[in-house]
Amino acid sequence: MEQQTTTEAARPAPFAVTRSLSTSLLWLTMLAVMVAEVLIFVPSIANFREDWLSRRLESAAVAGVSAEGSGRGSLLDEAAQAKLLHALDAKLVAITMNGTSQLLAKSPELSTIDHEVSLADTAPWPLILGAFDTLAFGEDRIVRIVGHVGDGDMRAEVVMAEKKLRRAMIAYSWNILVLSVLIASFAAILVFVAISRLLIRPIRRMTHSMMLFRQKPTDGDRVIVPSGRRNEIGLAESELADMQTVLAETLREQRHLADLGLAVSKINHDLRNILASAQIVSDRLSTLPDPHVQRFAPMLIKSLDRALVYTQSVLAYGRAVESKPIRRKVRLHRLVDDVEDVLSLGRDPAIEVRNEVPPSIDVDVDPDQFYRALTNLVRNAIQALESETSEAVVRRVIVSAERREDGGVSVAIEDTGPGLGERAREHLFKAFRGSTRAGGTGLGLAIAAEIVDAHGGRIELKDTGRPGACFEIQLPPPRPASPTGRPTPAPPLAGGRAA
Repeated sequence: MEQQTTTEAARPAPFAVTRSLSTSLLWLTMLAVMVAEVLIFVPSIANFREDWLSRRLESAAVAGVSAEGSGRGSLLDEAAQAKLLHALDAKLVAITMNGTSQLLAKSPELSTIDHEVSLADTAPWPLILGAFDTLAFGEDRIVRIVGHVGDGDMRAEVVMAEKKLRRAMIAYSWNILVLSVLIASFAAILVFVAISRLLIRPIRRMTHSMMLFRQKPTDGDRVIVPSGRRNEIGLAESELADMQTVLAETLREQRHLADLGLAVSKINHDLRNILASAQIVSDRLSTLPDPHVQRFAPMLIKSLDRALVYTQSVLAYGRAVESKPIRRKVRLHRLVDDVEDVLSLGRDPAIEVRNEVPPSIDVDVDPDQFYRALTNLVRNAIQALESETSEAVVRRVIVSAERREDGGVSVAIEDTGPGLGERAREHLFKAFRGSTRAGGTGLGLAIAAEIVDAHGGRIELKDTGRPGACFEIQLPPPRPASPTGRPTPAPPLAGGRAA
């Protein structure tokens, strides 16, 4: 029941009929067909008028030939005239044959002629204009129609009221209109049904899948199942399914990592207290005069110190985010000296840490945060050198800096260790994946990268062509003070983010 309610809630609400895509498509199809019918109607009504007038002239020519064949002369008797005029609905009928004009019939009611139409002009535009002229003004006019009949030199002339032609054209137009509406409706329905099956339904299906997936993106059962179409819709369904699958897996992984991180943080919190107690005991053990204790106590203290540092780094990374940097003018040379003093405790004396930062260089950073970033980078370099046991191998860490032309500062931490493997390079600065040594967590680099990014700078692995690894921090130029006395935001470096 709950699943059914969720499915119904995720189902897209129906659109108003007047605003749905299907209705819009239906009206557009009908409009397109009607426009096409109008474009066809214009020449067809002109052609209808021309054919109608031509048939009147042909009827007059047939009557003239019949009269000549009967030997009754040019003018018919009154009964024949009335019959011919009634048949043609005309007021005057005449023909010209063999150079001789013959008046066949004439109505006594004929007075004036308002308009003349010559069928000799068959150009499209005159015929079209003539058709619309008849529709607009032909109700009360008397028109004279002249034109050739057949392939010879016979000409016919008919004078008649134009209203019969106009009414025939109106009836024809109504027929065209009704037929156009029927064709437009039929075509629109066909297109509507076809598009609904080929386009609208798949789009609604994808929309429904996206809305259902949004409610619980970690549920793999809510991923759309592609229909297998071999067209753009099928491609869109496949891409949507791939995207939903990847997103669901990513979210499940993120949730798993979040749960794991919470568990690790709790374990580390308790473990740190245990290690602190063990460290106190080991300090007291180191005061005993026993030579065996004196030999192994420093190693125990060193191991406990490393374990404490490890648990503290895990807890530090498990907190939400780094706080916003409180920037100060800091002498970088002195800050590196502090890092060296702290890391010298318990360090192998054969590992040299050299501070080559010019004393004149100062940086615009949060001193505590930047101290942590440098400490993590230098500690990583020292730990990489500790694996080298040969006395012939140079074990040195060099911290240097220089001011760039744009006013920013570049800080380099370089060591003479074994360098980084391919796996470490691929996941550099990613916690738990970008460790530079076996058994490491990669938290030091991740924390350093986060701090540098918060300062608007960037950190990268620099290729020096020499053995070892070199991490370079590029800090942006100092921010100028605003009229309020507060520094303005610094523009981010390429690849960095403004603080």
